[in-house]
Amino acid sequence: MEKQPQDSRKGLAPREVPPAVRLLLAMALMNVLLYLCLGRVFTSPQHPIGNPGHCPYGYFKIGQMKNCSPWLSCKELRTEVRQLKCVGEGAVKRVFLSEWKEQKVALSRLTSLEMRDDFLHGLQMLKSLQSKHVVTLLGYCEDDNTILTEYHPLGSLSNLEETLSLSKYRRANTWQRRLQLAASYVSIIDYLHRSPLGTLVMCDSNDLPKTLSQYLLTSNFSIVANDLDALPLVSRSSGTLAKCGHRELRGDFVAPEQLWPFGEDAPFRDDLMPSYDEKVDIWKIPDVSGFLLGHVEGSDMVRFHLFDIHKACKSQTPAERPTAQDVLDTYQKVLSSLRDNVMSQTREML
Repeated sequence: MEKQPQDSRKGLAPREVPPAVRLLLAMALMNVLLYLCLGRVFTSPQHPIGNPGHCPYGYFKIGQMKNCSPWLSCKELRTEVRQLKCVGEGAVKRVFLSEWKEQKVALSRLTSLEMRDDFLHGLQMLKSLQSKHVVTLLGYCEDDNTILTEYHPLGSLSNLEETLSLSKYRRANTWQRRLQLAASYVSIIDYLHRSPLGTLVMCDSNDLPKTLSQYLLTSNFSIVANDLDALPLVSRSSGTLAKCGHRELRGDFVAPEQLWPFGEDAPFRDDLMPSYDEKVDIWKIPDVSGFLLGHVEGSDMVRFHLFDIHKACKSQTPAERPTAQDVLDTYQKVLSSLRDNVMSQTREML
């Protein structure tokens, strides 16, 4: 029997892939990875809709909790919550970092009985407005004048620049993330203006630092309203308007209708000061957003695209200002448009 040639038993030798083909394959793989990364950078974080942790009213779920728990009672607050240290103080309440079942929480205590009405009003607002826009309520005790809420270690919105300067958060210091923060802020204003209770005005906002202190920065870089002690109800249909406090307001941050209209020669009188509606919140949006956008690369481009809507917010006539929903829609359109432009330019470069 004839022997088969040795080459035929071994089969055909593997063909070497040309260097040019290997380079093309490598570039294609890099494109896929880059698009996946861009998708993660430009996609806004998703937040649950409705009550925090998808719990029914009167219940909460935070951290690693698997089940919803009912709001803590006076007895549970007294026996299960361990107060650690004071982390903040205002005119109405003092806030303590505390611990409950090995979880960090925020315990608020009334500072003075004279402010109890404001304290209880804030509690009622907190109970009624539980949603993704408001800090999560964990429990309360009216007898002890205490409120327990979720603790956010990044603190108030006033700390934004300091937080973004930390090495662990520098990758979040982009115009995209900052514009998302601005949209998060406007979404809270929109929620308050169309809340389950009616149209509410954020009155604790007479200057920029005070306004920023009313909101908390969450660990996933969203914003929640925290201080709800001064949320008067307004209604155009019934003619119900509001006044933020009983003292004269000054400066460019507050809306023109919040300023004393009778000149410096006439002494301020609260009973003569005209009331106003929720459009005072709209006036302040450009200033708050300007702080949130900061001065990172690309923020001037964002400001340019928001110029028209911000100009409308600063109308001297309140009725001519846009609604918070109008502003939010514009922010989302600008974010989407700029995201698409950057993605398109990236593709052209590859």
